[in-house]
Amino acid sequence: MSDIHFIVEESPEGGYIARAVDVAIFTEADDLSSLRELVRDAVRCHFEDDERPSLIRLHITREEAIAA
Repeated sequence: MSDIHFIVEESPEGGYIARAVDVAIFTEADDLSSLRELVRDAVRCHFEDDERPSLIRLHITREEAIAA
């Protein structure tokens, strides 16, 4: 695996939630800077050195509702 993808969403309680696509990795943090570090740490913990992806992609989504 050369890279791993995460879907990042704003949490209703505040902060951010990151879920990996096709791999069982989940983490959350109060801000994006902290989330980046926690995602890196989660990937390091989940994979052995020889299996670890070389690139982490964060797809950050944001939902917004406006009056029509």
